Parts: sequence; C-alpha cells; structure tokens
Amino acid sequence: MISTWSEWKRYPRVGRGENLEAPISPGIYEVRFAATGALHSFGAADNVAQALALLPAGSKSWFSRRGPAQTPDLEYRTCATSSKADAKAAADRMIGRRETYLSGAA
Repeated sequence: MISTWSEWKRYPRVGRGENLEAPISPGIYEVRFAATGALHSFGAADNVAQALALLPAGSKSWFSRRGPAQTPDLEYRTCATSSKADAKAAADRMIGRRETYLSGAA
C-alpha cells in the first residue's frame, strides 16, 4: 500500500545543523533542483531517511586547497509504503508513466 506524497521540503545544507524529515520505513523519494524543478534523484528504499542522507547533494573540489563546491539548492519529498516491494512497484510505475509522457511529447 502506498500513502500520499509529502510536501516539498528544502534539502538540509551541510554545516547548518538542519535535519531531514523522512520516514525510517520503506518508501520512495524524489529530489529536485529548487530553481528549475529538474530531477536530481529518484528511488525506492528500505529506509527513506537513510537513502536521502546518503545522497551526494554536492560535489567536492578536485583540488585540496579549495573547499567543497557550492551545494545546489535542492528540495525533496517522500512517500511511505508498507514494504520495499510496494516501494519498488510504485517507483517502476512512476518511471513508466514518465517515459510514456516523454515519448509522447517528443
């Protein structure tokens, strides 16, 4: 069983002490760039909060003298499910819908 999507929330920025607000249960997540709405990440996970916490939100400099590169302004939303199988099935359906839409728009 799938619940509804949460509201879009600002992705926590490193060093500011901000926290993720996400289920520690199975579900799906979507992360987008706040300025453009372009997709950054999407997936199904056993633990949504952990999956979001492990996402590479920024990039590091190749040169040790520089600090980390500017972290993009991201937003995320989550949707809890009753099991990992439900999360994967819901994610697959959404990917299929997006592909169908994009193929029709081309």
